[in-house]
Amino acid sequence: MASIDHSVLTWILLLPAFGAVVAALLPERGKLVQSWTLLIALATFGLTLHLPAHFDYSHGGFQFEINRLWIVSPPIRYHLGVDGLSVWLVVLTGFLAPIGVLASWRVIDTRIKEFYSLFLLQQTAMLGVFLALDLMVYYAFWELSLVPMAILIAMFGRDPGSRTSSRAAIKFFLYTFIPSALFLVGILALYARTGTFDYVELKAALIQNPTLFSPPALWVISLSFLVAFAVKVPVFPLHGWLGDVFSEAPTAMAMVVAGKLGLYSLIRFHIGLFPFESRRVAHWMIMLAVLGILYGALVALVQNDLKRLLAFGTVSSLSFCTLGIYTFAINGLDGAVFHILSESITGGALLVLLGVMYERYGTYDIERYGGLAARTPQLATLFVVTMLALIGLPILNGFVGEFLTLSSGFATSHLWGALGTVGVILSAAYMLWMVQRVFYGPESPLVHRSPAHDLAPREHLALWPMAVLMVIMGVFSPYWIRAIDRGVHSLSNTPALNHPGAALLSSQSHEGEAQ
Repeated sequence: MASIDHSVLTWILLLPAFGAVVAALLPERGKLVQSWTLLIALATFGLTLHLPAHFDYSHGGFQFEINRLWIVSPPIRYHLGVDGLSVWLVVLTGFLAPIGVLASWRVIDTRIKEFYSLFLLQQTAMLGVFLALDLMVYYAFWELSLVPMAILIAMFGRDPGSRTSSRAAIKFFLYTFIPSALFLVGILALYARTGTFDYVELKAALIQNPTLFSPPALWVISLSFLVAFAVKVPVFPLHGWLGDVFSEAPTAMAMVVAGKLGLYSLIRFHIGLFPFESRRVAHWMIMLAVLGILYGALVALVQNDLKRLLAFGTVSSLSFCTLGIYTFAINGLDGAVFHILSESITGGALLVLLGVMYERYGTYDIERYGGLAARTPQLATLFVVTMLALIGLPILNGFVGEFLTLSSGFATSHLWGALGTVGVILSAAYMLWMVQRVFYGPESPLVHRSPAHDLAPREHLALWPMAVLMVIMGVFSPYWIRAIDRGVHSLSNTPALNHPGAALLSSQSHEGEAQ
């Protein structure tokens, strides 16, 4: 078992890459490429389950670590590891991959090899972001995640090859690539003074030798990290790419395009490396988070396109995570990480459901639907369960993250906490309004003319695991929180946060331990 522990992260990282190469070489015969991709995705997910099954919840540092010198000059290390912040995000990435394959099974019927090989390459890049602890290796995976996504949006958008799809792909790439170039400059500036790209060594060097950088220089470097991550979330008002990308991206890509990478990076690298500088922008980030909650919900209220409604709803939902992170409270950080997990599952389920509807009726226009529940009761049932999870109904997964982040928001500022709560009410308004118009009332001409096709077995396989998780995560949230909390406490108790200006986070950590 110990030998598996020492190599499991490498297997998790390389298996999808190997699968991508083979998928590109397979002949397009029947469902051979799809079946191979599904097999690789399931195998990768199985490997990720090894992590929580053998995770030491009494240990706060990185586990399953691999740390070897890869390139001598400059010293780039093959340094991988997971802790409580990243372990469940790795499992989530593995879990969503088979769902994405099943959701694309019939929809992708041209350039099949290109789609699935790029899909698996994207999977490798996302896993690498969560596993890498050397900043140059991390940056390589961060940039790699942009390329397959942009190509897939352009090639397999709602109207493949159209000007709209190409525009969405270009917008996504430019929005995310330009700040990432500045991010690279920040990484190189850190290396120039410290002589290392290793996250652990960098963190120690910045604390042990505070005169390495002048305060203005470190402030500028921290901003280069913050902007790159904030665009990827996206944090309001840097969300301009999300509406078009959600509208055009194939379901499997829309499920992973927002949230996870940026929010994880804000916690790990912005707060982890720059505790004092991150506290200096905390009040601005909280303000932008609350504005994002309200703006996203209000814009979602007036949308007539189902995918664009979900895109702005996602801006609102992910803003709860930003709020929790920059309160610097233990419960806020716990809630932010948990909400990343729950929003990814519920948002992914809703995207699959919307894809099922588009496959049958050929439109995302809300006004063309009506009375769908009478014809597709199974679809309607799963849609309502997912909607209730998204709006934070107690006992479902969405409630836990929203409650923890809002409670930390109230502790920081009653005004911001109260305004954030208004966003919860608005989210219930636009989701209930949408469900009522699409599924209930008289049948629309479109629904009446179309044959009644409820969920197929393949669609049940994609949707029911997510629906079950919505309930399990809502009822048994401490199972996930215990690892997350250990990672958050490890971050808050690290010497990097025993820094002038970071005392609040440290004190809240000790209060949480005492309780």
